[in-house]
Amino acid sequence: MTFSVHGLAVARGIAIGRAVLVASSRVDVAHYFVEPSQVEGEIERVRQGRNAVVEELQRLQTDMPADAPHELTALLDVHLMLLQDEALTGGVKHWITERLYNAEWALTTQLEVIARQFDEMEDEYLRERKADLEQVVERILRHMKGVASPVAPPASSPRRKTQQDLLLDDTVDVPLVLVAHDLSPADMLQFKQSVFAGFVTDVGGKTSHTAIVARSMDIPAVVGARAASQLVRQDDWVIIDGDAGVVIVDPSPIILAEYGFRQRQVELERERLARLRHTPAITIDGHKIELLANIEQPGDAAAAVRAGAVGVGLFRSEFLFMGKSGNLPGEDEQYRAYCEAIDGMQGLPVTIRTIDVGADKPLDNKAHKDNYLNPALGLRAIRWSLADPAMFRTQLRAVLRAAAHGKVNLLFPMLAHTHEIQQTLAQVDLARAELDARGEPYGPVQLGAMIEVPAAALMVRTFLKYFDFLSIGTNDLIQYTLAIDRADEAVAHLYDPLHPAVLRLVGDVIAEGERQGKSVCVCGETAGDVTMTRLLLGLGLRSFSMHPAQILAIKQEVLRADTRKLAPWAQQVIGGEEPAALLAS
Repeated sequence: MTFSVHGLAVARGIAIGRAVLVASSRVDVAHYFVEPSQVEGEIERVRQGRNAVVEELQRLQTDMPADAPHELTALLDVHLMLLQDEALTGGVKHWITERLYNAEWALTTQLEVIARQFDEMEDEYLRERKADLEQVVERILRHMKGVASPVAPPASSPRRKTQQDLLLDDTVDVPLVLVAHDLSPADMLQFKQSVFAGFVTDVGGKTSHTAIVARSMDIPAVVGARAASQLVRQDDWVIIDGDAGVVIVDPSPIILAEYGFRQRQVELERERLARLRHTPAITIDGHKIELLANIEQPGDAAAAVRAGAVGVGLFRSEFLFMGKSGNLPGEDEQYRAYCEAIDGMQGLPVTIRTIDVGADKPLDNKAHKDNYLNPALGLRAIRWSLADPAMFRTQLRAVLRAAAHGKVNLLFPMLAHTHEIQQTLAQVDLARAELDARGEPYGPVQLGAMIEVPAAALMVRTFLKYFDFLSIGTNDLIQYTLAIDRADEAVAHLYDPLHPAVLRLVGDVIAEGERQGKSVCVCGETAGDVTMTRLLLGLGLRSFSMHPAQILAIKQEVLRADTRKLAPWAQQVIGGEEPAALLAS
């Protein structure tokens, strides 16, 4: 019987094949108490499992193929750091020693303790890092049980012939899709050499590492499909619609034929979009549009250039700090990272946002809900930086030094007050003075502010007095304008990029920037949403920054657009009570 499972669309494309199921190693973990005399043996079993995983990940890093996505290297580093984290290893030892839990029980118990801390984090990306911890534990358990990697090609076995087989001429190579609770970066690394055409996971979000890597590898994928691994049976025919976030199980021949046709159309569309890579992004009426890339690591610059980006609109520098657990990267380490990104962009401009952590986004992952009543409104982003001027100036000096090697813009997150602006600019002046005192060369930088708090949008004229450019962070602007916690499933449906209040704030900021002759960029999810491109162009936006994988699709919309016709329509949309209805018209 045909049925569908809905999840999150995170990587475009369609995959059709037979399901290979991967059971979670944590489902059947034994729970029992050990004798005091067995404590050392249980601790040693965990240690051996952990060491085996460390060796495996290090071996994977050493043998990393040249064409492997750079995101995988960074994610393997994260997993190696988690394996060495005292919060995990010390906690497991505690449960075995104090409670006499067996090794597997202690490991899963400590996982739950740390996982709850991740659940309390406001930031979506960091909250998704809980999945990394779960996969580290999963991998240790697999080694302790002697179970193979889930991405290892399955052993061949007789299959039942179906109408679907006949339709797809299933005679030699049977396409396979992976259905799992979750996949680790190490598993993903093996994915490229595997026989799988796509994957579905029960857990994960748009910023989970599985989603990030799936996008970089261009693998059709659906994550967050809840009970998919329990509903789908081994060997079922499955369609993964990575564009809609839908998994169709046991499709009828008619549905299969339709998706087979769509699959071929998608491939043709990708080939057509690829030809636009070197085409300048200019509207029908002659407006040149700047299509920039969002990056998280210096190595991401290569993908941005390959996608045809004309620069980096947002380098999220906080990812250089993650997992450092108190040992933050120094000035020279940051300087080298920024230089690597600048070199990777081959002379194109790079906008570096200062560190956006704090409160719910602690660098040592040890936040507690009791400490922060409402982390989203707490000590984070620029507030956190200004609370630690020495750390802040270390980053500013590194950016200023890197600016001697290419065009660099410096962007400050979550500003809301004039006094914050003045304090921030004073820190920049102090950083320059410190470099002068050391005789250290540095370059000029354009200074910009993120507009992600409604107060900042309403004070746009004041902001433009102090800054060279503005960047609208739509994700946070929507959250703060509508008082919606994106992480809270009970109200997440109210998170609306097309709410009239949000659109009017965005429109006002763009219009004021145009009046004053200063650049305004949109760098949130809205920038990479093709359904929003015409509206943003109509509002006067001329600079978009997005994930590199989205650039060509947005460029196609730009090339088809005539802003003279879009401008009056856009004003109608933002002036209406139901912009979504007008947008569809």
